[in-house]
Amino acid sequence: MSNESPSHERKSPEPEEKLERRRSTQEEPEKAEKTSSRRTESDEKDRRRPRDDKKNGRSGDSQRHHERDRKRKDRSRSRTRSRSPKRSKRDRKEDKADQDEEDGEIRDTTPPVVEKPRELTARELERQRVIEEELKSGRLDEDCDEPVWSMKKAQAEKKSRTCPYLDTIDRSVLDFDFEKQCSVSLSHQNVYACMVCGKYFQGRGTNTHAYTHALETDHHVFLNLQTLKFYCLPDNYEVVDPSLEDIKYVLKPTYTKEMIAAIDQQARMVRAYDDSTYFPGVVGLNNIKANDYCNVILHALSAVRPLRNWFLNEKNYLAIKRPPGDKLTLLPQRFGELIRKLWNPRALRTHVSPHEMLQAVVVCSKKRFQFIKQNDAHEFLAFLLDTLHRALNGKEDRQTIISKTFRGRMREYSRKVIPAEDTEEDRYIKERMPEYQPTIKETPFNFLTLDLPAAPLYRDVQLQNIIPQVPLSTLLEKFDGRTEKEYRTYNDNIMKRYELLKLPEFLIISYKRFQKNQWFVEKNPTIVNFPIANVDLYECLAPDVRAEHTYTTYDLVANVVHEGTFEEGNYRIQIVHQGSGKWFELEDLHVKDMLPQMIVLAESYIQIWRLNKEKTRDERQDDDGETPMESS
Repeated sequence: MSNESPSHERKSPEPEEKLERRRSTQEEPEKAEKTSSRRTESDEKDRRRPRDDKKNGRSGDSQRHHERDRKRKDRSRSRTRSRSPKRSKRDRKEDKADQDEEDGEIRDTTPPVVEKPRELTARELERQRVIEEELKSGRLDEDCDEPVWSMKKAQAEKKSRTCPYLDTIDRSVLDFDFEKQCSVSLSHQNVYACMVCGKYFQGRGTNTHAYTHALETDHHVFLNLQTLKFYCLPDNYEVVDPSLEDIKYVLKPTYTKEMIAAIDQQARMVRAYDDSTYFPGVVGLNNIKANDYCNVILHALSAVRPLRNWFLNEKNYLAIKRPPGDKLTLLPQRFGELIRKLWNPRALRTHVSPHEMLQAVVVCSKKRFQFIKQNDAHEFLAFLLDTLHRALNGKEDRQTIISKTFRGRMREYSRKVIPAEDTEEDRYIKERMPEYQPTIKETPFNFLTLDLPAAPLYRDVQLQNIIPQVPLSTLLEKFDGRTEKEYRTYNDNIMKRYELLKLPEFLIISYKRFQKNQWFVEKNPTIVNFPIANVDLYECLAPDVRAEHTYTTYDLVANVVHEGTFEEGNYRIQIVHQGSGKWFELEDLHVKDMLPQMIVLAESYIQIWRLNKEKTRDERQDDDGETPMESS
């Protein structure tokens, strides 16, 4: 017998994979039976649960919801337990490092290059110097760089010296001449100016117009027009930087006594921000609509040295007390602000807008003088001088800078004329009546009005209108104390003659060019021939006061000219710059130099003369050998 088993009993060795498959196939039915048995058991429990719930007094739906919530909580707990932030973060770093090594990246192990510190600019050096000085003096805490986390009270007024938005300031659009009111709410309280677009907005809190403007337009630097402090919005911190001083000076120019004393010695032109040159005091005034009659008077008064020097110092009129609610308080402040801007040596542009001054004129004159309607420059001058005198608490016995500069005194002789149709008996009776007796009275004056001769009614041989000419010496005979002129009233005719008792330091002369009739305002085009220097008023003084006046000659300072008709004409002014001695003609925004010989060719309306105190009348006669009027 052989030891080998039959072929059907032989078993060839099977690989391990087949054995595993067979085991899995054998285990699958067993698992399926177990899961099916579990499902049947769970179904049976679910079937029994409603019965148990009915017995226990609970509904099946509520129990199912309760079970779902319990399972959800169990899942969340298991998830939170399985999480490990530190481990997962570390694992992610290791996986990333392994991935980098697998990708073949080469890490840069060279040390970083240390850059050389850049050189500080002049502004940064100045800022550093200011900070060191304040630290030494104890005015600034060392922990000033602490962040501010609250918005209350402007974040406790924390100041920042490293504002990143200073380069966004556009000085070409800044204009502080207009009325300082919010462009949205039209309020005058707590107004801020945007340094990027130049518009005015109210407030800087979270619900204000300036804050909203900063968020919408990405404009960040604002200036408080009252406190002159810069703020960065919406961060709401104060900005302190020396480079912003020129903007503050444009908004509110200030002058020391040394600057005021040397202002007439400025013989060189200064340069504005727009790269144009100008002489301080000889800048254009914006014509809003029809305010050229105001501009020429404002320019003429700004050329008067004592008046200008007094208003350049803001302390002289800032503390003047007026009754509560008095509108005249506004006029000297606005006039002084305009004078300071006209003589600003650090202006951004070569013109100034008198908008705020004209607003004060409209209010104080009760809309008599407006900048939307043409008016008489002589009437505006009289109103402005009288109102400024009263606003500065001036009275007849109390002098102000207005009365000290322009006020003189004259003596007036007047007598009533007896009608020619009266009989001898009536004339004899009226000559002895008190009202027909000559009267003498002394009155003060701020300006002298000279009467022009009447224009001819007919044309000359060439069929052209004759424009008469008259010398100034002929017109001044009105005040020599001998020449009488008849003045007609509604009932009577009065003969008057004048003589001067006191000469003012600055004499204002007005030529009577306009005369109103029943239909329109008629203009007299007579040309006045006058010298621009050495006009002597010695003959106009009363004989009993001539010895009291050492100086009697005047030099021209400003000349106001009118062209055209009263309704459609325009004004311009010719002034002299004391530092350079040059004459300039200003017509609104247009400024040009001119020859002094061209001044007498225009139709002069108002003139301002300065009393020359360099030489007496006798010294001038010795030098010239003749009277000053004749030599001119």
